[in-house]
Amino acid sequence: MTQVRVTVDGVNYADEVEPRLLLAQYLRETLGKTGTLIGCDTSNCGACTVHLNGRSVKSCSVLAVQADGGEVTTIEGLARDGQLHPVQEAFRECHGLQCGYCTPGMIMAAVDLLGDNPDPTEHEVREGIEGNLCRCTGYQNIVRSVQSAAKNMKPGAVAQNAPVAGGGN
Repeated sequence: MTQVRVTVDGVNYADEVEPRLLLAQYLRETLGKTGTLIGCDTSNCGACTVHLNGRSVKSCSVLAVQADGGEVTTIEGLARDGQLHPVQEAFRECHGLQCGYCTPGMIMAAVDLLGDNPDPTEHEVREGIEGNLCRCTGYQNIVRSVQSAAKNMKPGAVAQNAPVAGGGN
């Protein structure tokens, strides 16, 4: 067993873990962070995406011991004081999900993308989320959600709903 100390969603943890334990398993099984989903176990789908030290990573390809001393943010840690993160809100408003399985990882990847590029084009959004797969959608509302969040996150912006495919608002 190996000692791991990590801050997850602002809370400090110290646990003994098997050296081969994946970060995704640690988050889900030890800490109960079940919003971090395991979809493929091969790092292809991106459902397990979290932020490690401010950057998105696929937690099924990172060992828990590699996060030692680090800071992890999960989908559960994005909301603050009962308020959804602007990307979470945009996914809700713009119907950026269907079954919802890819949504936590997609949102985490989108938050990272917007941290690097606060005003991405449609093409840049598609490139920024390309490591996260959705089997239900054609990505249109996902892209629309990310772009809506980008607009709403600009200083002085007033949150507004983006138009939704099929005649939404």
